[in-house]
Amino acid sequence: MYEPIRPVGPPPGAPNVLVILLDDVGFGAASVFGGPCRTPTAERLAGNGLSYSRFHTAALCAPTRQALLTGRNHHAVGMGAITEVATSIPGYTSVRPQSAAPLAEVLRLNGYATAQFGKCHEVPMWQTSPVGPFDAWPTGGGGFEHFFGFLGGETNQFAPALYDGTTPIEPDRTADEEYHFTEDMTDRAIAWVRQKSALAPDRPFFMYFAPGATHAPHHVPLEWADRYRGQFDDGWDALRERTFAEQQRRGIVPPDAELTARHAEIPAWQDMPDELKPVLARQMEVYAGFLEHTDHHIGRLVDALEAIHVLDNTLVFYILGDNGASAEGHINGSFNEYLFFNGAAALETPEFLASRIDLLGTPQAYNHFSVGWAHAMDTPYQWTKQVASHWGGTRNATVVHWPAGISERGQVRHQFHHVIDIAPTVLDVAGLPHPDRVHGVEQDPLHGVSMRYSFDEGRAADQHTTQYFEIGGNRGIYHQGWTAVTKHATPWVAMAELPAFADDVWELYAPGDWTQASDLAAQMPEKLGELQDLFLAEARTYNVLPLDDRRVERFDAKIAGRPELVSGRSQILYGGMGRLTESSVINLKNVSHAVAADVAIPEGGASGVIVSQGGAFGGWTLYLRADGTPAYCYNLMGMRSTTVAGSQPLAAGRRRLVMVFDYDGGGPGRGGTVTLTVDGQTAAEGRLEATVPLVFSLDETCDVGHDTGSPVSDDYRAEDSAFTGTIDSVLLEIAEGATDFSHLVDPQLRLSMALARQ
Repeated sequence: MYEPIRPVGPPPGAPNVLVILLDDVGFGAASVFGGPCRTPTAERLAGNGLSYSRFHTAALCAPTRQALLTGRNHHAVGMGAITEVATSIPGYTSVRPQSAAPLAEVLRLNGYATAQFGKCHEVPMWQTSPVGPFDAWPTGGGGFEHFFGFLGGETNQFAPALYDGTTPIEPDRTADEEYHFTEDMTDRAIAWVRQKSALAPDRPFFMYFAPGATHAPHHVPLEWADRYRGQFDDGWDALRERTFAEQQRRGIVPPDAELTARHAEIPAWQDMPDELKPVLARQMEVYAGFLEHTDHHIGRLVDALEAIHVLDNTLVFYILGDNGASAEGHINGSFNEYLFFNGAAALETPEFLASRIDLLGTPQAYNHFSVGWAHAMDTPYQWTKQVASHWGGTRNATVVHWPAGISERGQVRHQFHHVIDIAPTVLDVAGLPHPDRVHGVEQDPLHGVSMRYSFDEGRAADQHTTQYFEIGGNRGIYHQGWTAVTKHATPWVAMAELPAFADDVWELYAPGDWTQASDLAAQMPEKLGELQDLFLAEARTYNVLPLDDRRVERFDAKIAGRPELVSGRSQILYGGMGRLTESSVINLKNVSHAVAADVAIPEGGASGVIVSQGGAFGGWTLYLRADGTPAYCYNLMGMRSTTVAGSQPLAAGRRRLVMVFDYDGGGPGRGGTVTLTVDGQTAAEGRLEATVPLVFSLDETCDVGHDTGSPVSDDYRAEDSAFTGTIDSVLLEIAEGATDFSHLVDPQLRLSMALARQ
């Protein structure tokens, strides 16, 4: 008699797990922690659960996420920086070692159903093309049986670049049909958990729910933004005061805590131009609506769990932000952040911004709020996202909800914790040991501690007593209440050279200084030195060293030592290829080049996109208009579109359509002449007065035979852009002997663009 087959499963009663991670939400943004943005779902969960006032992240997206998903410090799993500036230094490769199996894989191997919805930005950039490899993708080695979301640091909420597993897909409706990514991912998460409940009710689930909100672009249906009309007209300084008072009233910060001072790099509200203030206020209204809209859809997911009777035994972590609020919108904020990325921020004058105030938050904008609002969203702390030295960059509001396992309700917990504590907590409550080996590979220990001790012991002593922080040279160390920190760089301040690490000024804060308001470095140099030594010890242990703040070199893959997916001066694409990121195709910017397409035109003619790159906020497209005439459209950062088009439709048969761009030279972003030929005969000529020097889009892609996402040209809609002929191949080629001026692009722009992907 053979033993019956028994599926592997965790111990009886193991809870479901839902980890919700929002993006770029500061400590003082959400109402649940005293902020101005209404978050009724977070408040509901906190009222029936616990709020953690000293929960920390890594100050930047990808490092935080890899730390959360593995339970290890971010440098120890190769994510000391962003994937775009990965190097061969062990702590900065962006490659997770096999000795650090992610939590989802451990749970899956122990019988959990696993699914990820939303943002994934942990895949090394040279592995994000349709050819993989896929072992770093969520459904590859990430441990998730199902993935629906996007791979980049940000996406257009109305026209996202979506994947189902490893297969690119398009949204099922358009912005005109009221599509929004947060709603879509919530619908799919609800459908997944309902199906799991119906077909495998005894199998617990692990769901990682990570909206792109509230990362830029701040996209939200305007009725949500309009709920906040007039609420921010008195500016960010007054808002900080109100938020701090509410935080103290709620017991989130102690009554004797001090509101930190605003640094000189952040302007006072009263010093901003009067003509700009209505725009600034609207930026914050849109952001607040975006956060409330996100919380609303999370509420739909929570309601769905309650409706299928699993909410009580679901351990929910609701983490409001993967770092502090983002100051990457710079001093005035931005209507289209690609203008800043490409060195054209000067175009966003107060007059320009005021003329577009009603478009903020809509599909016609790619907007970001100003530094002052980011600082206010990080109340009561200093600094913002990217600044790993101070709590403004690393402390995030967090709610834990588990009625079946937590007896106390509506209380605040003040124990120190970090995202690396999520994995050990989940394994602890599931009754699962951390494995010695996974797939035959010996595993590194988890670096975090379980938070379970604090669930019903509000006065329990901290068990996470030491934690280092480092991003881009901004670094700090926490130990038994003390913090020693040094800010090496300011996110929004361009500088040709950063100070030497040895010249950085360290600050020291005592355990009772809740907000890091009173620097004791001068009074207690010995204590400061002790903590500096501890930082170096932790840095050696977790692959933080050598510190690396290079600007130019890290953008050169050869110098940095990371692989490149494409290189050379030419590339052939074939019909049907698509979802190719800018790193997946040769760079045609700042150089003379040609795009040559071999196509077959059926009897009766053809129309549609032959090849496109980018979208409505920057890009180019070679296509046939509805009447079959050839056209080339160049979209200059959404500011101006230039179309060069022929007058005769392409005749039936095999045709060769070529666009030749003769670059003016003299530096990046210059203009040039465009010539369209059909079978060697000139069909049209035109001129571009300027071009995009650095980046078309962080999420829109290059596609052959259609234009996914938002359309480059107003001549067609993305959903109707499919080419109706046949495409044999498309050749992208840099002109022989042409001078490429890309190396002259300001390295600070390159860095700002890369960091904004987080």
